[in-house]
Amino acid sequence: MSSPDPQVRAARNLADPSPESKPTKNSSRSRGPVVAVTGAATGVGELLTAHLAASDEIKQVIAIDERRGDVAGATWHILDVRDPAIAEKLRGADVVVHLALDLDLETDPAARTAYNVRGTQTVLTAAAAVGVHRVVLCTSAMVYGALPDNDLPLSEDAELRATAEATGVGDLLEIERLGRRAPRAHPGLNVTVVRPTVLVGGTDTALTRYFESPRLLVVAGSRPAWQFCHVDDLVSALEYAALEKIDGEFAVGCDGWLEQEEVEELSGVRRMELPSAVALGAAARLHRIGLTPSPAGDLAYTMHPWVVSVSRLHDVGWRPRWTNEEVLAALLEEVEGRHTVAGRRLGRKDATAAGAAGATVALLGTAALVRRARKARRRF
Repeated sequence: MSSPDPQVRAARNLADPSPESKPTKNSSRSRGPVVAVTGAATGVGELLTAHLAASDEIKQVIAIDERRGDVAGATWHILDVRDPAIAEKLRGADVVVHLALDLDLETDPAARTAYNVRGTQTVLTAAAAVGVHRVVLCTSAMVYGALPDNDLPLSEDAELRATAEATGVGDLLEIERLGRRAPRAHPGLNVTVVRPTVLVGGTDTALTRYFESPRLLVVAGSRPAWQFCHVDDLVSALEYAALEKIDGEFAVGCDGWLEQEEVEELSGVRRMELPSAVALGAAARLHRIGLTPSPAGDLAYTMHPWVVSVSRLHDVGWRPRWTNEEVLAALLEEVEGRHTVAGRRLGRKDATAAGAAGATVALLGTAALVRRARKARRRF
């Protein structure tokens, strides 16, 4: 996602230097809800804030982040979501959409968990204290877990069988636990949970980096199934939740899924196949010595299916605008020119490039040893 020109941004800040700016009320919006969005200055939060600010169905948008964003038409409050002072900033809101999460691959895991969990706790408690009646949390369909015996597709009310072994998934599971507990601790507060599938559109995750590799790693005997979600469709689903057209826990993504063979045919990228023990062992070792940002647990989501039904959104009239094929094409266009091996990007800095080169040698060297062993077995 492109950002406005720095000169344009500077001009906006000069025109409105106050960290908390309040737009003129639009009298035609007198009946809609007041919606607060955390994490409103970047990513999905920025897109949702802009979308809601332009909607005639929304009375007012309260935007909360650690810096002021570029969306006009929103009331901005600048603070950390872990600050209890957020309660006063949420006063008057009907709905809070909490999107201030750190799922960056490069963030220290302990710091990431501290931010994500404490931030969610604070937002839920603050919202309940000032009379907000609904909080919308956004996690991921990854919470269902990627397992070889998963149904295709999973029901949205399927058991959450994920573990904390993949990047950020432990945080998401804890956030969901907090969301389930909040209505019991704060009667009158409703919590809606939105679970997108593989998110594409200005995102950087272990799953999007998978498509930056010169070869698509396929674990022998696995049955990957790919279901994507474009950020535009996620924003649309979050709007449904903010307008209370849907509640409870539901997934959002494209209809259906793509088999690994279809992905390879559409992308034109060939596979590199390795036995499970070799692939998982190499991934664990490379992560342990700091050559890759992704733990071995991320690999499971490229091995086993975690496709989920989106029937609850369908039941209320929502439809995805994007197909899996279209999102994959958009992803490939977005990552063009990037080179990632074993989850590590090449070319950022000299040190990073050296680390990536080491990862390349390690992974490709492992593959070569496997091929050599296979040839040796054939000779006997």
